[in-house]
Amino acid sequence: MPEWVITLLRSTGLFLLALFLVRLMGKRSTSSLTFFDFVTVIVIGVIIATLSLNLIPNGINGLVTLAVWTIFPALVYLLSIKYKAVRDIVHYKETVLINHGKILEDKLMKVRYTPEDLLSALRKKNIFNIDNVEFAVMEPTGDVSVLLKKGKQPITAKTTGMPVGMESVPQTVMLDGIIMDEALTAMGLNRQWLHTELEKVGVAPENVFIGQVDSGGQLYIDLFDDAVIVPAPKTKELAYVTLRKAQSDCEAYALATIDQDTKGMFANSAKILLEVANELEPWLKQ
Repeated sequence: MPEWVITLLRSTGLFLLALFLVRLMGKRSTSSLTFFDFVTVIVIGVIIATLSLNLIPNGINGLVTLAVWTIFPALVYLLSIKYKAVRDIVHYKETVLINHGKILEDKLMKVRYTPEDLLSALRKKNIFNIDNVEFAVMEPTGDVSVLLKKGKQPITAKTTGMPVGMESVPQTVMLDGIIMDEALTAMGLNRQWLHTELEKVGVAPENVFIGQVDSGGQLYIDLFDDAVIVPAPKTKELAYVTLRKAQSDCEAYALATIDQDTKGMFANSAKILLEVANELEPWLKQ
């Protein structure tokens, strides 16, 4: 058998073995790999490469080495999940670099960080003024997590006391021009509603690449033809405008009529509509 065929078969077998071993070790994002993970991956890659090229005289020894570097890390991961002491040894502990706005020079030395390294890590978080930082912690992966000072944190709906509506996961109701009836049903909608919404923006169903419905019942679509601009959904805005118009109409009727009972009815209705509009405004205008 030609040498290249043997190499091909050996490499294919090792590829399948590596795929099995990687699944055995479990899922881990490349961005969350620790130094121990990095060394393990490199060693496994080198072993597989040398086995593929037949650089190890005794293939059994290479497979044993590969098994050790795969099974042992998997066991270490299992132990680290159960025991914090093992986790601290293998993955290291978090290290506080800035505490209450003060840079801890001894901690920087411990993690082999220069002042330039710290400033660079902060800039990657869009922080250019170190005075804005309350806490900074180096994670076991080497990333730096930052907490800004209270006065420098972005304003959110919670900090302003503004109520917001609850959000749920958007449902994909169209994919490649095909209507997903199950997703429509989950949202309490049907095909007739979908066709009506598409007619509002002048789009045929077969031209829709992806269509999604959010928790507020608004339809967002992306077309196959990117040159066509689809109008932004206005369901929430129209609902808010309709509430305000109804309130204004009731106020106008209350002023126009001379019957006191009718005047009181329209005035009360206008007050109720105003309260409803104010309560729903954060959700309808987000």
